Amino acid sequence: MGLQQTLKALADPIRREILNLLKGGRMSAGEISDHFPVTAASISRHLSVLKEADLVRDAREGQFIFYELNASVLEEIMLWITDLKGVDHNDKDA
Repeated sequence: MGLQQTLKALADPIRREILNLLKGGRMSAGEISDHFPVTAASISRHLSVLKEADLVRDAREGQFIFYELNASVLEEIMLWITDLKGVDHNDKDA
């Protein structure tokens, strides 16, 4: 997983909304599709991009594929952004 791939995945509003949906727990591809006015094939592609960026995990159960959030990658991005922000606690006395 590279940062560029992750940021590209996060750039799309539908993919960000899929991640928001998955905050509530795992969902099947069909359940995710029901929330969007786009084709199931389009949602499948969005899910593939999120999976390639390691932002979601999937597991097949019978004929269904369930997706869940991979919070560890999001935590890494948050740490990177915090570090990028460069908060220096020693500057408060300056």
